[in-house]
Parts: sequence; C-alpha cells; structure tokens
Amino acid sequence: MFWRKSRIFYLKVFVNIYFFCYNKIKLKFIYSNLIKGGRTMKQKNNKQGFTLIELLVVIAIIGLLSTLSILALNTARARARDVKRVADVKQIQTALEMYYNEFGQYPAAVTPGTPIGTGTNVYLKITPKPPIPTDNASACPVAPTVYTYSVTNVAGDGSYTLQYCLGATVNEIPAGLNTASDAGIR
Repeated sequence: MFWRKSRIFYLKVFVNIYFFCYNKIKLKFIYSNLIKGGRTMKQKNNKQGFTLIELLVVIAIIGLLSTLSILALNTARARARDVKRVADVKQIQTALEMYYNEFGQYPAAVTPGTPIGTGTNVYLKITPKPPIPTDNASACPVAPTVYTYSVTNVAGDGSYTLQYCLGATVNEIPAGLNTASDAGIR
C-alpha cells in the first residue's frame, strides 16, 4: 500500500513538474514572440492579400482604360482644332467685312500675326494662325501653316477668298480644303 501511495504521489509530483515546466517554456515562447513581434504557435497565419494574377488583371484593366481615355482625348483635341479653325476664319471674315465697309475695298494682304486695319481703325488686332498639327493631311494637298488669302479689288466691287483645311466635318462644313469668301463659308 505504501508503494501504491508513493507511486501515486510520485506520479502527481511528476505531472506537476511536467506541467510547470511546460507552462514555463510556453510562457517564455509567447513572451519572446510578443517582444519580437512574431506569432505564437496558437496564432494562425491569416495573411490576406492579393495574388499575382489578381494584380496583373487589375493592371491590365487600368492600362486598357487609360488607352481608351487617351484615344478619346486625342479625338476631342482634333475636333477642338477644327472648331478653332472655323472660328478663326469667321473672325477674319468679320474683320474683312468691317474693313470693306469703311474703305470700300478689301485689304491687299492678310498676314498672320499682323492686324487687319489701318491707323486707328483696327478690326482684328492679331490675325490668327491655324492650330497645328493639321489633322487630315491626306485631304489637304499642302499642310497649311497659314490661312491663304487672295483678293480681287475692282472699282467699287471686290471679293476675296480665304482657304483653310479641316480634319473632320464641322457644322456641315466638310473635311479637307475649304474656301471662305465674301459670299460666306463653303
């Protein structure tokens, strides 16, 4: 019986020592990992992030959207250049008509960067240049860097022509080389 009691006693002592050591080692491990910023054994590795495939798909979508937006932006820029050309021609026409009403003839020359008018009568302060680049080079035989002006002044009656090039149709004015005159824009 003594032996039996002593066996139980020694077993209890052994179990207590085992759990004491195990818990002490376990506590040391947890403490050292907390200080180092590591994970304990009971913490799961729950890294949540994106896979390489997901990142590549997102990059491809962003590239596609940026390409489409750049194409739309280039189309809008070309359209804006054509609208500016038409507005410039209308502005030059208005200045030429005002000049004609004042002097009874059209000016002999219209040069980009110079005014239309004489002395104190200035009808257009600076004659505009067409925006560059010319968008439809195939429709215009020569890529104009200026609006081509020619005049015919006959006593009491005169006319002029102003040639310009459009890359696309604007307000029913067709693409290509066009002519504006005292009769209007054609």
